[in-house]
Amino acid sequence: MSKGIKRSMLTLLAIVLMMGTVLAACGTNNAGETKEPAESTTPSEGSDSEQATEGSGEKADEQVFRMNISTEPPSLDPQQAQDQTSFTVMVGLYEGLTRMNADGEPEAAVAESWTTSEDGKKWTFTLKQGLKWSNGDEVKASDFEYSWKRTLDPKAEPPAPYAYQLYYIKNAAAYNSGEITDASQVGVKATGDYTLEVELENPTPYFLSLTSFFTYYPVNQKAVEANPAWATEAASIVTNGAFTMKEWKHNDEIVLVKNPDYYDAANVSLQEVRMKMIEEAQTELNLYNTGELDWAGGPNGEIPTEQIPVLKSNPEANLQIKGIASTYYYNFNNKAKPFDNAKVRKALAMAVDRQLLIDKITLGEQQPAYGFVAAGIQGLNEEFRKEHDDKQYFEYNVEEAKKLFEEGIQESGWTKGPITITHNTGEGHKKIATALADMWKTAFGVEFKIEQQEWAVFLQNRTNLNYQLARAGWGADYNDPMTFIDMFTSTSGNNDIGFSNAEYDQLVKDAYATQDNAKRMELMAKAEKILIQDNMAILPLYYYTRIWMNKPYVKDVVMDYSGNMDYTRGYIEKQ
Repeated sequence: MSKGIKRSMLTLLAIVLMMGTVLAACGTNNAGETKEPAESTTPSEGSDSEQATEGSGEKADEQVFRMNISTEPPSLDPQQAQDQTSFTVMVGLYEGLTRMNADGEPEAAVAESWTTSEDGKKWTFTLKQGLKWSNGDEVKASDFEYSWKRTLDPKAEPPAPYAYQLYYIKNAAAYNSGEITDASQVGVKATGDYTLEVELENPTPYFLSLTSFFTYYPVNQKAVEANPAWATEAASIVTNGAFTMKEWKHNDEIVLVKNPDYYDAANVSLQEVRMKMIEEAQTELNLYNTGELDWAGGPNGEIPTEQIPVLKSNPEANLQIKGIASTYYYNFNNKAKPFDNAKVRKALAMAVDRQLLIDKITLGEQQPAYGFVAAGIQGLNEEFRKEHDDKQYFEYNVEEAKKLFEEGIQESGWTKGPITITHNTGEGHKKIATALADMWKTAFGVEFKIEQQEWAVFLQNRTNLNYQLARAGWGADYNDPMTFIDMFTSTSGNNDIGFSNAEYDQLVKDAYATQDNAKRMELMAKAEKILIQDNMAILPLYYYTRIWMNKPYVKDVVMDYSGNMDYTRGYIEKQ
């Protein structure tokens, strides 16, 4: 970038800096949309809310935890959920065969024990007896069989976005695609009230971790079939987790209360979890400062970025910044002009000064991203990103970007006109979109419009490819590169960019099939090269950090390596 462009950008960024905050995503896992201080890029396996401040060590009489989830969760149905907001609520409401502990490892939950066959393809889970749904029904193995097959049902409307996450199961992909029509051929079967047998297509080392993921949660068949809208109101939702839903004031607040029938109720201290839906970052911070919230910021709230430098310098603010295995990126609609041309996509990616964006806009110690698999994800012997440097894919180069852009728009046949950048609510997303638009206008002379959409509408438009450029984020569902790579296969329900590549699909299929971990990693690295270097199907910007503040009396609320929060074993310390 020339000095003139640099000065122009710095001026704009200084102005934009006054506008607001950065909202951490999920997965899409948003996935959105979800890290350790400055130089560290390796997330710790578990991080709780305890700080160096001395406490009483005793639990307070009133065990109420108050946080902000920013927006209405789009779905609390495990079949349909696909975002961080929904997951944060659901982690208290449901429980799978396993759950992730504070160290990021799966441990027994609904399942009491399990065995695997010698070839690693067959798993037999023995369930705890006497567990209850919130409607009084007993939790049985058949609930899992029903739920998983419901997710895979090719007639499901709308289709389950995470159905592909069950493709590890024998015949799951074939049933979901309609290749076979008999659900009994899918490799999951309740062989008794408390025994679930699962047959896999191939040995999957991380399958046990998958069983803690929300797509693998059970649902109550009676509740689902009695009311198609069963998961949309507190009065009708039926769950099996550490908490039940007491209130759901739409677009205002969700209140969870301790479930007395939960199998581990003795280790659940919180009596209530109150989740406000506050979109404005400054309002959230004000409520935290006045004691009306116990937690502000990630995974679903925001800390105003202009406040971060001040909060960093004040130990009493208790600001936390933690590296997590999540990526902030932009979706290109690969089927819409001019982004149906790879040169145009590459040009926009190459014209972004990521470090400047982090230093002047996000201020959260993020790491520039040139790939999709996030920092912190395990590779063969160490981090995948250390073994496969993403800087090999492309570099920041405005002059080369200009050449590619002109070639690309001629090939695409696009007549230059305004391009719409779409993002969900959040001042941080708006700031980033504004900065990108200025970089691209300076480089290419193209006008950009910025459009903000409510979260559920935004997700639906992305799914329907009703956009040109859209903000996105993806966090790890399990600690393996595949949690990123298989997202963009042709059959993935989370592939919301219109990308389809037969070689990419085959590499993923081969990686699924092999037991050779070194070969798996190479296959996934080749797939990422196709996605980014060859096609620039998405525009990676940075690897996330989680930024939050919590009151010193909040204990054992866990933020894991991927940026997911677990409050089910948290408590409020006596002051």
